[in-house]
Amino acid sequence: MASETNTAVTFLRDCEVALVPTGETGIIHKGSEGEITQALGGSYTVNLWASLFRIDGSNADAIGREPDPPPTLPECATDQDVEKTVWDQLRLCYDPEIPVNVVELGLVYECDIKKLAEDRRHVYIRMTLTAPSCGMGDILAYDVKTKVSRVPTVEEAEIEIVLEPPWTQDMMSEAAQLETGLL
Repeated sequence: MASETNTAVTFLRDCEVALVPTGETGIIHKGSEGEITQALGGSYTVNLWASLFRIDGSNADAIGREPDPPPTLPECATDQDVEKTVWDQLRLCYDPEIPVNVVELGLVYECDIKKLAEDRRHVYIRMTLTAPSCGMGDILAYDVKTKVSRVPTVEEAEIEIVLEPPWTQDMMSEAAQLETGLL
């Protein structure tokens, strides 16, 4: 997707959004005007009324963009197929302040997938923040839960933000370090 930073948008329909950084959800009404400040991983961050709102890719049509297609699984998906798709969804989650996904940043400490009845699954993700004082934890957890919950067969997605062990820059992938100029 081409960069859309500082692109004006008008909401074409009412749309569910999440307030950055709290993750509180609400509705932005049709006709509201704002500006895209970030477009990464299929999500959009829009500045509106001097506040930032996150729009999930499934609602992109509300701002005149192509909606993200939902993730798919093969017909006879294995546990490995589900796990790969969950990790693919995690790679679509970006820190609102850093243009690098949470996997490459090294923020995901654990991703545990348990089978429930009737081929349904519970996903538990334990992740951290780049700093204990980072105010983006709630919106990151919201984004991760929203994207992982879209994976077929995932009935529940539970996200836990932890501060131990503390995150350090050496947890970042080499690609993330290059992207942020640390390498």
